[in-house]
Amino acid sequence: MKPVDDQILELMKDEGNLTPRAVEDFGIAVSDYAGDRFAVLRRYGLVERISRGLYRLTDDGRAYLDEELDAAELDPVE
Repeated sequence: MKPVDDQILELMKDEGNLTPRAVEDFGIAVSDYAGDRFAVLRRYGLVERISRGLYRLTDDGRAYLDEELDAAELDPVE
């Protein structure tokens, strides 16, 4: 996890479903980098892709933000 991941997840908690472009519009990270981070967050089950380029926070993502889940304990999903 990188600091930007926490920022993206917090933004999703506050704003709902997001695209990489929306992350850029909120000033968190440029869209290409946000897309890369979404791929990592998805691999670990913290977000899910609901449509091409559109992501939502999962229950595990919420648990991570609520400090009920340690990201270091997550295994990548194939």
